[in-house]
Amino acid sequence: MSAVLDCTDPATWGPSVDQAVHAISRGGLVVLPTDTVYGIGADAFTPDAVAALLAAKGRGRQMPPPVLVPDVRTLDGLCTDVPDEVRALVEAFWPGGLTVICRSQPSLAWDLGETRGTVAVRMPDHPAALALLRRTGPLAVSSANRTGRPAATTAADAHEQLGDSVAVYLDGGVAPGGVASTIVDATGPLRVVRTGAIGLERLREVADVAGPEQAP
Repeated sequence: MSAVLDCTDPATWGPSVDQAVHAISRGGLVVLPTDTVYGIGADAFTPDAVAALLAAKGRGRQMPPPVLVPDVRTLDGLCTDVPDEVRALVEAFWPGGLTVICRSQPSLAWDLGETRGTVAVRMPDHPAALALLRRTGPLAVSSANRTGRPAATTAADAHEQLGDSVAVYLDGGVAPGGVASTIVDATGPLRVVRTGAIGLERLREVADVAGPEQAP
């Protein structure tokens, strides 16, 4: 049976975050608020939990989930050969609505799906999400909805779609962004592969980023 727990106030959300941490440590799934939309999360280093996340969404291994991190410094723990332009983007837009796809560290013992040696990483700009991530470390997190349905902007939206496949729902109110993150592929020349919370013009103020219409 799922638990829907309040996490709107840092002064009182401790027990809710504790339950979420416990669920993650047991290989369970957690729904969490972020600055964009609600996410469904699992321990990135527990393959069965990641598989359960994909199953809950109705998604296959060919669509691996991104990884949310609590700190900019975690980028180098997960990624290798991070380009200077990516570091500039991360400095400008993290925490925030920017996801970057980089080459993953080959030594990492994880299985996110068919990643082809890459990982999509984001640091969310939401206090409850960061409070959880600081306790759990990197989480595989995808939008909290069934594939093909709108992304959830409230915990109730997420619960209606995902039900008891998720152990704990952290209810932080309405997600402030309501729009998914912008994704930049940095495994070659930088280009946007999903338009979202941060516009191309803003990205280009920091780095040379091609738009999705320029994709090969």
